[in-house]
Amino acid sequence: MATAAPLTPERILEATEEVLRRHGAAKATVVDVARALGVSHGTVYRHFRTKAELRGAVTKRWLDRTSVALAGIVTGSEPPEAKLRHWLAGLFDAKQHKAGDDPELFATYTVLTEENGDVVNDHIAELTGQLTAIIQQGVAEGDFASPDPALSARAVFDATSRFHDPCYAPHWSRPGIDEAFAAVLDLTVRGLRA
Repeated sequence: MATAAPLTPERILEATEEVLRRHGAAKATVVDVARALGVSHGTVYRHFRTKAELRGAVTKRWLDRTSVALAGIVTGSEPPEAKLRHWLAGLFDAKQHKAGDDPELFATYTVLTEENGDVVNDHIAELTGQLTAIIQQGVAEGDFASPDPALSARAVFDATSRFHDPCYAPHWSRPGIDEAFAAVLDLTVRGLRA
């Protein structure tokens, strides 16, 4: 007889994602998560003290998938301009896929991100930190001109928000969006060149 895998925070988060996918943010409960895991809801609360903490953790896990994928670009060997283009395109692509591949789950996570402002703010800080590193590298190599790479990174992030802020998700599948992205990307890169 096989023994059940130990209950870990990761298993709880996986189950929570499935419950959210099935029931949506409004109807998903800790009891539903516990039932999916075959444990009592008290057992889930030993790992996550409140429903809000569990929802915050699952939101962070969802957002971290994007920032982890982009981190590989930051540490890659491309020249800074190519790296910046690749990073911004990667962010847009990740957001397009999240919205288009599973619209119901994307809508659920949109609700969760509204509930978890601190988690979202940390995510944005991580993303702008990655952009800062790319711009700093570009300045160091003489490719970019910026007296304040962190300020420039935030400006780039804000200037491209149409292509990564979830409030614009309905626009991401419209005709011409790729051309619009390419135009903003070219303008952004030209603005940073030394």
